[in-house]
Amino acid sequence: MMFVDQIREGLEVVGSDRGHVGTVDALTGQLLKLRKSDPAAGGTHHYLDLALVSGIDGETITLLVPAAEAKERWSEESE
Repeated sequence: MMFVDQIREGLEVVGSDRGHVGTVDALTGQLLKLRKSDPAAGGTHHYLDLALVSGIDGETITLLVPAAEAKERWSEESE
């Protein structure tokens, strides 16, 4: 995972279909923490495993799966 050092707050996360999944809030261990203020988040932080990341291009993180599947796989905050 050579791209981990490139992950930073504010990057857009998209699926393999280029559909919007969320916006990075932070990197928490092996998980991308997505902003709860993102319109796709519904007011809740969501987490995605770094194993789903295929790469980073500029300001965009692209996943190995389409956006809808990524949203099915994300976990919600436990607050």
